[in-house]
Amino acid sequence: MLESRLSGLTRIHQGKVRDVYAIDERSMLIVTTDRLSAFDVVLPNPIPGKGAVLTRISRFWFDRTKHIVPNHILDIPLQSVVKDPAERAAIADRSMIVQRLKALPIEAVVRGYLIGSGWKDYQQTGKVCGIELPPGLRQADRLSEPLYTPATKAELGEHDENIDFERTVALIGRGLAEQVRATALALYQFAAEYARTRGIIIADTKFEFGVDDAGHLTLIDEALTPDSSRFWPTDTYRPGSSPPSFDKQFVRDYLETLTWDKRAPGPNLPDEVVQKTAEKYAEAERRLTT
Repeated sequence: MLESRLSGLTRIHQGKVRDVYAIDERSMLIVTTDRLSAFDVVLPNPIPGKGAVLTRISRFWFDRTKHIVPNHILDIPLQSVVKDPAERAAIADRSMIVQRLKALPIEAVVRGYLIGSGWKDYQQTGKVCGIELPPGLRQADRLSEPLYTPATKAELGEHDENIDFERTVALIGRGLAEQVRATALALYQFAAEYARTRGIIIADTKFEFGVDDAGHLTLIDEALTPDSSRFWPTDTYRPGSSPPSFDKQFVRDYLETLTWDKRAPGPNLPDEVVQKTAEKYAEAERRLTT
């Protein structure tokens, strides 16, 4: 599914991966499509089954992290919202009915390992997002403790921007900024410990949060999926190079071999890259949830 179409609801937002429909003033329907974004650009090829995998993994984590922070899931049956049987069947395994909250304008990124843009930053400056690290670290090394490195949320087609903690204070206030940091780190540490027992290293991840009218912090969007995280198999992890992964890093690695400026429109993916990516997402779900 590259794009959802529901006749009985008004679509109020289309993100890189998710289509969002209004239900009423307090609730909305999120449909997770098979769209894939890389370098903040939505690629033309859908990844078959990806939306359903992301939805199931998110629900898995939402359920298991309720003791850390509330999440936006509502216990409302889909048939009460989507009346058309064919439309309902098309989105049944890729939809969530959730609270309508005020989304915070930041992404709460937590890094447990030195990889990706953090590794590039470290090579150039000895720091990750302004945080000083010891010299001599290798690519994919485990950090002595997880780092909280927030980012701004870019508009569709634009690139997210890493920001320092004081910038988040300016955006949302010190008390809420400190609560987001503490909650993101607690979520990461809880999930990373569990994932290791299932043969997966969560190298890094990002969370999104919202607040209700009373200002209560709530986990929204998705949680600890292959779209929002780097998942590495523990049995093949070796520091010193970029490890194999169960996420869209496989697509990023392919795209890095192309002559492309990382701006829309994105290039078409070969069939074998699409298929392999779908297999990696499915394997991440299998390891984590079964």
